[in-house]
Amino acid sequence: QVQLVESGGGLVQAGGSLRLSCAASGRSLSSTFMGWFRQPPGKEREFVAASHWYPSTSYYSDSVKGQFTISRDNAKNTVYLQMNSLKPEDTAVYYCAAMESRYYYGNYKIPGKYNYWGQGTQVTVSS
Repeated sequence: QVQLVESGGGLVQAGGSLRLSCAASGRSLSSTFMGWFRQPPGKEREFVAASHWYPSTSYYSDSVKGQFTISRDNAKNTVYLQMNSLKPEDTAVYYCAAMESRYYYGNYKIPGKYNYWGQGTQVTVSS
């Protein structure tokens, strides 16, 4: 069982930055695959970024490559999403999620493949 708690959302102006945090707890986190998703208003939930706890391999959607960075602090059992150069189109509820790492391949972009989810944190980017 994995518990996920997200924080760090808020209101920022276009061009600004935010760092989202996802604190994880539970057993065998080293075998856990973590993902970030977002759901813009009125749209479907979409993949943003993902990473293994180990090894440190990361994946990004084409829309955020070079703009967002996923990272981890193993000592704090926390995954971060650093979001730079934010645009109004980045406005969404952002969720962190987890699955057992053995199931990640071919599945990391699919929300339904993740079986643990945080509560979501709102990110609003104004122009």
